[in-house]
Amino acid sequence: MGYTAFDKDDFEAFKANDRPGPIHMLNLVRLRARAAYEDGREATGKEAYAAYGRESAPVFQRLGGRIVWRGAMEQMVIGPKDEAWDLCFIAEYPSSEAFVEMLRDPDYRKAMAHRQAAVVDSRLVRMAPVDTGGNFGE
Repeated sequence: MGYTAFDKDDFEAFKANDRPGPIHMLNLVRLRARAAYEDGREATGKEAYAAYGRESAPVFQRLGGRIVWRGAMEQMVIGPKDEAWDLCFIAEYPSSEAFVEMLRDPDYRKAMAHRQAAVVDSRLVRMAPVDTGGNFGE
């Protein structure tokens, strides 16, 4: 079973955590070889996710979102060897309210059809940005 969307309880918990300040969202995404559009249109998962990016970018940027880190997975060093991710990035939002507003935006919701068609599995981890330290434990 892949994870591709919030469930109601997780979304309610996300909204309840309304601490001030920015949030970082770690995105790990595994794409389908062939997109699974409900209307049957043909595209690769990569093409469908690119369409999601193009169509959602104006909403993301208008609400103050930005990509703060992006990387390409090379090897699972510790963890399940079958867990490989096609896309790895951290998106920053000025607040949790901005993220929720994005999800409710009609243009963003339209773009989500591409994401749902493209993604077979994903992880979305909310994080609080903190200052970097001098070692792993700081």
